[in-house]
Amino acid sequence: MNFIAEIKIMPLKELLDPQGKAVLGGLSNLGIKSVNDVRIGKHILLNLEAASAEEAKAIAEEASKKLLANQVMEEFTITISKLAN
Repeated sequence: MNFIAEIKIMPLKELLDPQGKAVLGGLSNLGIKSVNDVRIGKHILLNLEAASAEEAKAIAEEASKKLLANQVMEEFTITISKLAN
């Protein structure tokens, strides 16, 4: 079966997000003052083949841990959807 693994990677909440701070400053310079905080992350979609949703999640988790996310500085969440045939 074919699945889509949606992986959202964000900096750990305890760590400074320099990209987010730069965007927050830019928004303020544009006169958009109602934004209190910005966090910048990554959004990755994997189209993969697996026997089950559980197997697809395990594959996406392995890819995230080994390559896609730096677990010292980032956290990730995975959502699995079955691809319509």
